[in-house]
Amino acid sequence: MSIILDQVTYEYEAGTSMAQKALVQVSLSIRDGEFIGLIGHTGSGKSTLTQLFNGLLLPTSGHIYYNGADITEPDYDRRKLRQKVGLVFQYPEYQLFETTILKDVQYGPGNMGLSRLEVDMRSYKALKQVGIGEDLLDASPFALSGGQKRRVAIAGVLAMEPEVLILDEPTAGLDPKGRNEILDLIAKLHKERNMTVILVSHSMEDVANYVDRMIVMNQGQVVLDNTPKKVFCHYRELEAIGLAAPEVTYVMQDLNTAGIPVAKDATTVAEAKEAILNWYRGKENRGK
Repeated sequence: MSIILDQVTYEYEAGTSMAQKALVQVSLSIRDGEFIGLIGHTGSGKSTLTQLFNGLLLPTSGHIYYNGADITEPDYDRRKLRQKVGLVFQYPEYQLFETTILKDVQYGPGNMGLSRLEVDMRSYKALKQVGIGEDLLDASPFALSGGQKRRVAIAGVLAMEPEVLILDEPTAGLDPKGRNEILDLIAKLHKERNMTVILVSHSMEDVANYVDRMIVMNQGQVVLDNTPKKVFCHYRELEAIGLAAPEVTYVMQDLNTAGIPVAKDATTVAEAKEAILNWYRGKENRGK
């Protein structure tokens, strides 16, 4: 297992009159190679959780283990941890600061003690993987579109060859085409690199189409942790905490209420289509 949280609590402004708990005794395991959707409304604790995963924050109490080692120990090298557990922030401009795209992507591996050749090879490979062509290498990252900035930020993390990739709302502010392109890219990277991917999102449709496991946060605690199909069966509970299942879930529920017994656990349009066709074929066969 790559990451284990054991009774982790995190409190902002601990020990002051402004103290506020963002996480409360969270215990969970992230296994190697998983594609996880981390879901929750604003203030649920999901962003705090991602910063604990790679040691940007340390828990107020509890322990976090990466590949068996306790990252909360004083002598643990959290700088090296961040090379293995890469985090792409919601707003890519927070991570872009160099004068050219290539220099920006080279920054991370350049601080790992690698040879110049290795830094260049990793950087060119990462940029190619995210679809940034050679014609843009000398361009300013600040002259890019939102989707391109997102790609460069991802490339900067990929160039360090992490074992875990965390993306905090990677589609925020993008149009539907840009959103689908970024999500397809993330899915492709997960498959090709067999890396652990943690996708933070508030979009149930995004999660349903891509991830294998969902962790739902509310008020600093994990309230649901299962496959998307099983999580979305609890759509009433999701509504109660300010979330909602994909539109497809409601359509399938409404069909059943109307007397059409289609599968209720469809979470994508393709699955809903197949379930409706199966019901229709069965209806036709019964009528013969």
